[in-house]
Amino acid sequence: MTISDALVDWFSQRARSLPWRTEPRDAYRTLISEIMLQQTQVDRVAPKFEEFIRRFPDLESLAAATEDDVLALWSGLGYYRRARMLHRLAREVVGSGRNRLPEDLEALRALPGIGDYTAAAVGSLALGLEAPVLDGNVRRVVARVTALDGDPRTSAAETKMKDWVRLLFRGHHPGVINEALMELGATVCTPSRPRCEACPLAFECMGRRAGRPEEFSPPRKVRPTEHLRWVAACFVGSDGRWLLRRVQEGPILRGLWMPPLADIEQDEDPLNVAMGMAPGCLKPARGVVFDSVRHHITHRRIEVIPVLAPARDADLPAAVWQWSRPGEVAGGTSSLFEKLYNIIQFNEKER
Repeated sequence: MTISDALVDWFSQRARSLPWRTEPRDAYRTLISEIMLQQTQVDRVAPKFEEFIRRFPDLESLAAATEDDVLALWSGLGYYRRARMLHRLAREVVGSGRNRLPEDLEALRALPGIGDYTAAAVGSLALGLEAPVLDGNVRRVVARVTALDGDPRTSAAETKMKDWVRLLFRGHHPGVINEALMELGATVCTPSRPRCEACPLAFECMGRRAGRPEEFSPPRKVRPTEHLRWVAACFVGSDGRWLLRRVQEGPILRGLWMPPLADIEQDEDPLNVAMGMAPGCLKPARGVVFDSVRHHITHRRIEVIPVLAPARDADLPAAVWQWSRPGEVAGGTSSLFEKLYNIIQFNEKER
């Protein structure tokens, strides 16, 4: 049995049942799943994918939506730039008079938000194009099976890996080979403690023969942790809704609806900082400072100090402000809002 035969046979029996793995494969659904899966775990993506597809079943419906509609359904997945680029892509394709994605790699790569990886994934899985997909899982599998020395992310290593994967395409659907390699890396050939006894490629794995499979595909250098300290001004109206502001600055949370946030130094008074963020017409009552909340965004560790201040209802520019609760936000928000809301609700009941 060849490596490709063993791999395809294993995948046909062991593949996880995921909502985007429905036959026949559709390029649009494949695109949505691949964009969502970038830097996000499968168990978080699955329910969001189904909800997104119900609301936007095709490019036309996605193109017709507002950015706020798209961001709202993306809420909880993070990395919101992906959602904005996906929306832009849909509008560009539909605006050019087409209702489907192009069917060649060069045209796919020319679309907003699509790089080599996503183009290869859509092209191979949905269109049958012979394009190797090199995500982290595939790189690890190939590096171990071939005992590839050095960093697998260099251009020279990438060329060798793609050539090796192309050999597996012979006699098999490229999409099946690519997805089987991704699945193998995600479930068996894991970064630490690979389950070599369950691997269909163990009989040809040079890393296993050397007795040190974990040493191949060395981990990427860890990005230094950035520590931030914020104050959150939690202005609450008479009906219990919170005043949210659309974040318009900074590298994170931009475009999302959040309670007003500001950086705060250790020697600054959170109450004064929070009250200074109130719109001029709001006139909130003096606030109460709560215990800080911990929140993580990628490599950032954030200490957030909530300040609760009752506020009278006021009409504010809709493009910048809105009154809302979690689950009612007109546009995307961060899980940090829900975390702050739940903590203050709990503490208010305990008081």
